[in-house]
Amino acid sequence: MSKSGADDEELKRACEAAIEVGACKQKVVLSIRVAKSRGIWGKSGRLGRHMAKPRVLAITTKYSPKGRTKALLRVLKYSSGGVLEPAKMYKIKHLSKVEVIQNDPSGCTFMLGFDNLRSQSVSPPQWTMRNINDRNRILLCILNMCKEILGRLPKVIGIDIVEMALWAKENTNTVTSQVIARNGPDLSIMTPNDLKVTVERDLVSQAEEEDMEALLGTYVMGIGEAEAFSERLKRELQALEAANVHAIMESEPLIDEVMQGLESATVCVDDMDEWLGIFNVKLRHMREDIESIESRNNKLEMQSVNNKSLVEELEKLLERLRVPSEFAASLTGGSFDEARMLNNVEACEWLTGALRALEVPNLDPCYANMRAVKEKRAELEKLKSTFVRRASEFLRSYFASLVDFMISDKSYFSQRGQLKRPDHADLRYKCRTYARLLQHLKSLDKNCMGPLRKAYCHSLNLLLRREAREFANELRASTKASRNPTVWLEASAGSNQAANSADTSTVSEAYSKMLTIFIPLLVDESSFFAHFMCFEVPALVPPANSSKSGATADDANDDELSLMDLDGNDIKPSTNSAELGALNESLQELLDGIQEDFYAVVDWAYKIDPLRCISMSGITERYLSGQKADAAGFVRLLLDDLESRISMQFSRFVDEACHQIERNERNVRQTGVLSYIPRFATLATRMEQYIQGQSRDLVDQAYTKFVSIMFVTLEKIAQADLKYVDIVLLENYAAFQNSLYDLANVVPTLAKFYHQASESYEQACTRHINMIIYYQFEKLFQFARKVEDLMYTISPEEIPFQLGLSKMELRKVLKSSLSGLDKSISNMYRRLQKNLTSEELLPSLWEKCKKEFLEKYESFVQLMTKIYPSETITSVAELKELLGSM
Repeated sequence: MSKSGADDEELKRACEAAIEVGACKQKVVLSIRVAKSRGIWGKSGRLGRHMAKPRVLAITTKYSPKGRTKALLRVLKYSSGGVLEPAKMYKIKHLSKVEVIQNDPSGCTFMLGFDNLRSQSVSPPQWTMRNINDRNRILLCILNMCKEILGRLPKVIGIDIVEMALWAKENTNTVTSQVIARNGPDLSIMTPNDLKVTVERDLVSQAEEEDMEALLGTYVMGIGEAEAFSERLKRELQALEAANVHAIMESEPLIDEVMQGLESATVCVDDMDEWLGIFNVKLRHMREDIESIESRNNKLEMQSVNNKSLVEELEKLLERLRVPSEFAASLTGGSFDEARMLNNVEACEWLTGALRALEVPNLDPCYANMRAVKEKRAELEKLKSTFVRRASEFLRSYFASLVDFMISDKSYFSQRGQLKRPDHADLRYKCRTYARLLQHLKSLDKNCMGPLRKAYCHSLNLLLRREAREFANELRASTKASRNPTVWLEASAGSNQAANSADTSTVSEAYSKMLTIFIPLLVDESSFFAHFMCFEVPALVPPANSSKSGATADDANDDELSLMDLDGNDIKPSTNSAELGALNESLQELLDGIQEDFYAVVDWAYKIDPLRCISMSGITERYLSGQKADAAGFVRLLLDDLESRISMQFSRFVDEACHQIERNERNVRQTGVLSYIPRFATLATRMEQYIQGQSRDLVDQAYTKFVSIMFVTLEKIAQADLKYVDIVLLENYAAFQNSLYDLANVVPTLAKFYHQASESYEQACTRHINMIIYYQFEKLFQFARKVEDLMYTISPEEIPFQLGLSKMELRKVLKSSLSGLDKSISNMYRRLQKNLTSEELLPSLWEKCKKEFLEKYESFVQLMTKIYPSETITSVAELKELLGSM
């Protein structure tokens, strides 16, 4: 018998280490391994909901300082490292019920009920022992703990307490143990005497005692004396044995008859054994014959089944190898007329399926090397090459004939007095007839698509270029607009300024009409070409883009090419970089050359009004932002080239205007406001009116170049005569601010140059005013400058004793400078007015001059008062009053 869990001393030591009994003054009485579960035992004896978890139950005692002994039930679990650690703890004093689960056939599962649990709705855990002995050990230990320590027993359900007592009597040595409490008396958990008392006192009820007395009362003959009762039993036994011997002696004749019958039966059995041996030999030979017959029959049946399967497979293979006569006729010599296209498509589908059926994935590899299969594959390849060659030649000639027919009919193109929008609906309808054929040609031989695409591109390119050329020519001829001169900022252009205000909006409208008609057309042609020629790329133009580009909904529906694959499903092409590159190369061949007619419209619009480049740039940018599909690469390149050409033409206009500005510096002497400054304001106002969409950057760049050249030229012109440099600068910067005041409030670029002109104006004013002040009062401020220079080296008290700075010298300077002060100030005003051509600037300049002179004189008075405190100087208040009166 294996070692019981309750006798495992190693487990007990592990529990003591986990609980740390030494620290908490506890002793482990009993430890045993159990399985914990919360399920309900079913009829099969397995847990219903949860898997069992390994646990260890340990019963411990603890002696309190008051002399009381407490019993605890501890639950320990295994950590991830296999070490025991405390999980839960129950107090024995709260134990109210011990129930053995009846549904467990082994009887090893029980449940402990406590009356202090927080949630009584949750079923308490069930504990399953390894065997009945372990269950009885722990339950007896718990019951005796309750009896010895608490003086009461919990409610016991599902177990016979008499059986428990009998089991305890048989296993007294195993169950009996002593608990030595620290610092307290010994506790005897269970002894045989206690057990006897328990059985007599607790385990037999009053009703059971009455039944036993009634049973014993039936034996009235000496039942009270054991010896008399024993003698009586011996006599009855002897009488019974004598009766048995007598019965045996009386049955001897019957036994003789039975023995004779057995002897005759033995003879019959021997005879039957010989007969069965003979029959067994014959049956063995018969079985061998039957087995040989069955073996030959099985071989014949297997051969028959194999032959039948072989015939079926050969019939299927022959069906694959057969070429229908009607398909062979269509592939080798059939017509490609529209009425015959359905037959041609069916023949292509059959040929594609036949070739696919002879490939190894679809054909058993054992058939691949058969001579008949190889010959049939070669025959199909020949049919394929013949059909692909015939179909390619027909389609190339068909594309050329369609385009030649349209080009020969002038009604397809714009004529004098009539702008005609290109209409390719009929062309695309006729091409759609052969769309299915092209898909089959690509599946049969991808190499044939290159020449077909080139033929289609070459033919349609002629038609598109002719349509664009005729449309652009008639568009320019039908647009009426007066031509504006390109001389905007030149001094001699004063008489032409009226012409610059002429309305040239029809030029921008003509360019917009060119884009509105042809950009959607080119995009639709690119989309149709990509689908018609079976490029595996996404759709080029979503429906929303068609409306943005100016195309109508009907056009989008007409240009839609909904193709299907060979199985009849809609094609959903995937993005392929190689296919995308090939498509862009083909689109280059399809649309190349058409950009020249767009360039001609741009150049024509530039000659009429260069400023219309601004509005054309905005129109182009709007169309360019609507083209996001990578497959329509040529259309984006065309719009990029148009934008570059418009920018180049506008840059040419800006360069010419800048050259006109630079011509002004060649004049030797110029006074007053330069002519290009007010004319630039007129030009800027006109440019702001032409801005559309994204052309803001183009105009701002032009502003930057214009104003930079204007300011540089102004500085060069001013430097031509140093005597009047500041007058020229302040007048022109003031004129620049006055003419661009309104625009600078709404245009950030002009606002930046406005502030730059304002700073330059202030600097020129300051220099000019200082020159006038120093010219009139030079001696006065030179004397002050000398004093300031000496103050860095000597003390203020020593300055009056320096050569040329004595008090006498100060009086001479004051007399010569301040005598006739009103006359000197009048001279300043006249000098300020003398060379100024802009009279409206004089009041503000004179106020600045008076303010600057007053500040300088105030500094002079403070300095002289500090150095020459005893001298009398005209006060600042007197000078301020005098300046206010003038």
